[in-house]
Amino acid sequence: MKERRVLVVEDERTIAESVATRLRAEGFAVEIAADGPAAVTRFRAWQPDLVVLDVMLPGFDGLEVCRRIQADRPVPVLMLTARDDETDLLVGLAVGADDYLTKPFSMRELAARVHVLLRRVERAAAAPPATVALGDVEINQAERRVLRAGVEVHLTPTEFDLLVHFAGRPRTVLPRERLLADVWGWADGSGTRTVDSHVKALRRKLGADLIRTVHGVGYALEVQP
Repeated sequence: MKERRVLVVEDERTIAESVATRLRAEGFAVEIAADGPAAVTRFRAWQPDLVVLDVMLPGFDGLEVCRRIQADRPVPVLMLTARDDETDLLVGLAVGADDYLTKPFSMRELAARVHVLLRRVERAAAAPPATVALGDVEINQAERRVLRAGVEVHLTPTEFDLLVHFAGRPRTVLPRERLLADVWGWADGSGTRTVDSHVKALRRKLGADLIRTVHGVGYALEVQP
């Protein structure tokens, strides 16, 4: 199997080296970029499989880095943030991040998130080609493309996987904990805020009518077949 590549974008050298050391121990090839312009340049030259991306960077910030690399090629992005602020999180998801960790974080948790993100991408690549049409939403799983009313909508890898999961169970109420287990691969049920944030991102991109909130339980896809 080809050695998977992770680009670590972090201007605090101690953190960057610690992350790189842990990921190398997990079997990944790792390179480091310390500012926004260097991150975009290295991404285009090296073509990593995943990016660990700090929000606060010199040159231009991690949000701009995320916009630029996702415009080049969709890739899983794990964003690092010093603030546990929902607005920052939603902005990060809007520009293409798939998951986030708030500093300080454990290296064990970071490594686990990286493995989960990459496993999801691998499972999606191995899935049989299929096109799902629900109302005016068309999901092409082979090409990982989504159209609504004939207009293509750019989704991050995690947003796409979440939408496909909903589409396989239209109008079925799915608890947050089940979504975490089935889409994210998290068994402990913690992190329901991540589900909420990704649902908000899907609504923003595909329309507020797409997913219904069932208070105290979870969400259901409301598109008519």
